[in-house]
Amino acid sequence: MSSRTIDSKAVPTVGTWEFDPSHSDLRITARHLMVTKVRGTFGEISGTIVVAENPVESTVEVTAVAATVTTGSADRDGHLLSPDFLNVENHPLVTFKSTDLAPHGDDWKLTGDLTIRGTTKSVTFDMTFEGVADDPFGNTKAAFTATGSVDREDWGLIWNVPLEGGGVLVSKKLQVEFDVQATLQA
Repeated sequence: MSSRTIDSKAVPTVGTWEFDPSHSDLRITARHLMVTKVRGTFGEISGTIVVAENPVESTVEVTAVAATVTTGSADRDGHLLSPDFLNVENHPLVTFKSTDLAPHGDDWKLTGDLTIRGTTKSVTFDMTFEGVADDPFGNTKAAFTATGSVDREDWGLIWNVPLEGGGVLVSKKLQVEFDVQATLQA
């Protein structure tokens, strides 16, 4: 049995689920010039989801290698790695460790400590359990999504350029999206 129902909510079976890095990603979206969107994806993420008998006692831990962020522009990527933003030489990892999981309608609210550049702040994401499937190789996989927004300045990411017509080059608010496929460990 790979999933179960508790209080009419589908949840994965109890156990430890490891991220499948080739089918999981972490994306960040910022506004550029106040009108367009720039998306960055961390190319190297890992994580563990421990599903408890009581789902609200479950935990999530995620690690992203900061130097693997890509946006499709080598110049922009280099700037993101610099001390103006992620400062990867001094802070090579971006991490998230859950502190609370609560039902919210058909979905969940996932709260935890997000650490960027050595600064840790509590954030809450809207999380959805997307379901479970067995792959052709006999592995049980579960899928989850989590979305939310953060103010990048809370983590010391304050670099910006004011625009002549008002506003700034890069938005303070970032949209954060996790798409995770995890494998049940034997």
